[in-house]
This record gives sequence, structure tokens and C-alpha cells, in this order.
Amino acid sequence: MTQRITIDPITRLEGHGKIEIFLNEEGEVANTYFQIPELRGFERFCVGRPIEEMPLLTNRICGVCPEAHHMAAAKAADAVYHVDPPRTAKMLRELLYSAFYVTDHTTHFYALAGPDFVMGPDAPVAERNILGVIHKVGLEIGSKVIRARKYGHTVVEIIGGRKVHPCTSIPGGLTKGITEEQRLEILEMGKWAVEFAQFSLKLFSDIVLSNKAYVDLILGDIYTHRTYYIGTVDENNRVNFYDGKVSVVDPQGNRIGKYAPHEYTEWIAEHVEPWTYLKFPYLKKVGWKGFVDGKDSGVYCATPLSRLNAADGMATPRAQEEYERFYATLGGKPVHQRLATHWARLIELLYAAERWVELASDPEVAGPNFHTVPTEMPTEGVGIVEAPRGTLTHHYRTDERGIVTKANLIVGTTNNYAPISMSINKAARTLIKKGQQITEPILNMIEMAFRPYDPCFGCATHTLPGQMPLEVTIRNAQGEVVQVLKR
Repeated sequence: MTQRITIDPITRLEGHGKIEIFLNEEGEVANTYFQIPELRGFERFCVGRPIEEMPLLTNRICGVCPEAHHMAAAKAADAVYHVDPPRTAKMLRELLYSAFYVTDHTTHFYALAGPDFVMGPDAPVAERNILGVIHKVGLEIGSKVIRARKYGHTVVEIIGGRKVHPCTSIPGGLTKGITEEQRLEILEMGKWAVEFAQFSLKLFSDIVLSNKAYVDLILGDIYTHRTYYIGTVDENNRVNFYDGKVSVVDPQGNRIGKYAPHEYTEWIAEHVEPWTYLKFPYLKKVGWKGFVDGKDSGVYCATPLSRLNAADGMATPRAQEEYERFYATLGGKPVHQRLATHWARLIELLYAAERWVELASDPEVAGPNFHTVPTEMPTEGVGIVEAPRGTLTHHYRTDERGIVTKANLIVGTTNNYAPISMSINKAARTLIKKGQQITEPILNMIEMAFRPYDPCFGCATHTLPGQMPLEVTIRNAQGEVVQVLKR
């Protein structure tokens, strides 16, 4: 009797997706499919629109990370017009982006990933959420999370014009700057954010790293894959979210090269499968070998863990200390255990907060020179930033009037579609055995395979289901319902 298990929709992520698990006659996993069932189509929406609208239009792709699309599109628009923004503009953009990172990484750790560790993967579902975390750790943590998000959004509003969907980046820089008073206000909020990031790392150390069961889960084989890794680095090969070249390392941690934004087509290609609307990027120099890891497979990963693996360190002192502790604890570089991504994300949270303070401490960030007027004819351009979920690429081609004639977007989560699928498959094969009753905790541990990637399928698809149920339907080979499980 063949059984089919459907997890639809999956939970604690942004957007929509479903997992199909097929069991063979012996009751063991035959195959899994991580499906994205809706079409995105944003590339087509962009065609026919002026390039300067792209930072405004594409940030509607997602309500979680509009800042990432705003910045990637703005940098691509700079390239289309062959214009280099002044230093103040670059600093303002990166300052906004650093504050955004603090809010985004805070949200994922405390609301989406944290409940699995703080409450435990098999805790009752009614308690396995951010309210359960606050109840267990204390009300103080809830106020800190809210304050971190408030400060981050305040900075986004000051620089970007709106708390959500920023609107100030244009080709050549920004439409406005900030005052000295605003700079000092932003600086004070950044100093508090550094303390919050350190608090979060201590919380992770006290609750997760001190719990042998959790450490064994992190280091175990169930959530481990040996793939290539990519991440943007500065000229010193340190992690940078806003600017630099994309570093590519192999499963042994050896850097095989770095590419500038305009060179991405020499490195990245996209594979298509008939059962999903989302594409599978892979390293063109290695080739598509299917959903397998190892040096001969072009599958790569782009996450906080990937950025740490692809870099030689962090560009700020406290984050660098945590970076060194991370690899010393987990046995050296590279780290392939995907649950360690949650720790890497907190190290990035600290780096973002420290970078926030560095930028806000420079008086030039409040200077008057925040825009260079483009003078050249628009042609073609690529912009790359590190979205919290991975490397984000915006590529536009225009006519002589600056009207977009072709657009291609490779979003952070799209990079990770193949490794996410592989992680789900491995978790399902490990956890589901012949004759075993399929319980809610088992399904949650399968979902835990994708949570380290912090997938944001709002960037890849849009849906309005009206509710977020979880229903698993098991059918026999004739399509008859054998068992129904509901969350």
C-alpha cells in the first residue's frame, strides 16, 4: 500500500509552500517534493516600467524584506545609468540596511526558529510559539524583541521615508538625507541594538549550547548537507550585506572564486522542474547533478551560515569574536550542520548592530551630498545585496529611455530551493520508518529542516488561503483516504 503525506501549508515561514511525502509499500519514504504551487511573475510586471520605479515596485514583492529588494533594485538602477552614488548616499543606504537586518534576524530567531529550541521540538503545538518562549524565559524578553523591531523600523522610516516599503533610493543615491539630530538619535538606538544582540547570543548559549540534547541535534547527521556556499564579502573577504563581491567556496571550504554583480551569469544558472513554479539555481561551473550534495554537484547554499563559510571573518570586533567561537565550538570551517544557521544568524545580528553604530558614528552620514544626477544613457545593470535569507540579484535591461525590456530576479530563498528540498527529504527519510505512527512532533521535525533557511516564499509566490491550517492526508495506492491528521 502506497501512502502519501501532505503538509500544506507549512508553518512558521513567510509565503506559502507544501511538502508531499510518498511512502513505499514497506512504509518507508520513497520520495519527497517541496512544492511552490503558485506563479510569481514579478519579472513580467517590471517590463514596460521605468527603471527608476524598480526600487518602489519590487519592494512590494515581500512585506518581510522590502528593504532588500529596494536596495538591490536601487543598485541595479545605479548600474543601468552608469552612475556612482556619493559616499554619504552609500552610507545612508547601508545604515538603513543594517537596521533592517537587526529587525529581520530578531523576528526569525524569536518568532520562527526559537520556539523549537526554547520550548523543544516535541512541545505541545499551542506552546511552541513566541508566546511560549516569552512565558518560559520571561516577559522582559518580549519587550526587548518589540523594542529591537521598533528601533529598526524607526531607522528605516527616517532614512527610507516609510517604515515598510522604503521609497527614497533612486538612481545615483537618495532623495533626501538626514539631520545631525537624526544621526545622534540613530546612533543611540544602534548602541542599544548591540546590547540586545549580545543578550540574544547569551540566551542562545544558555538555552541551546548548554543543552546536550540540542547540541547533539545540531551536530547530528539528520540536518547536515555538504554543499557549496556563497556570500558577499568586502575587499578583505569579510562579511558585508550591502556591497562587495560574491565569494564561492566548495564543500571543503576552499574559495573557488569571487564574482562582481555583472558577472553573475558566468556563475549562476537556473534549473526547472515540472512539479513546481520555483526555479533551482546552481553553479554553472560545476553543473546540475540533481538533488545531491558533494563537490561534484552544483547545488549551493546562501544563508547566514553560508555567508560565514564563504568569508574569512566578520568586519566588526564583537561579531568577529563570536565568529571565532562558532567555528572553535563546531570543529572548524566549514560548518555543514544546517541547524547551526540559527547561531550564525545571531552572529550576523551582532554584526549588523555594530555596523549600524559604525555608520551612525561618522558625521558624513548626515552630510548634504546624498545624490549624483545621472547623465549617461541607460542600458543594462545588475545589483546584488545579501538579503537575510541569501544573496539577492536584480538584473534589468532597458531601452534608451530607461524603460525595462527584460528583468530577472534571483531572490535569497530561490538560491536555497534545492538544499531546502534535500534537507526535507533527508529529515523525512530519517524520521519516518516502517510501521511508525506519524505524529505532529515528527512533522514538526521535518519542518525544522527548512526553518534554518528562513524561507520567504512571499518573494517567490503569493497566496491568500485565508487561514493557516495544517492537514496531513495519507492515501493508499487507489487514492482512498487512509488517515487524516490535523494541526
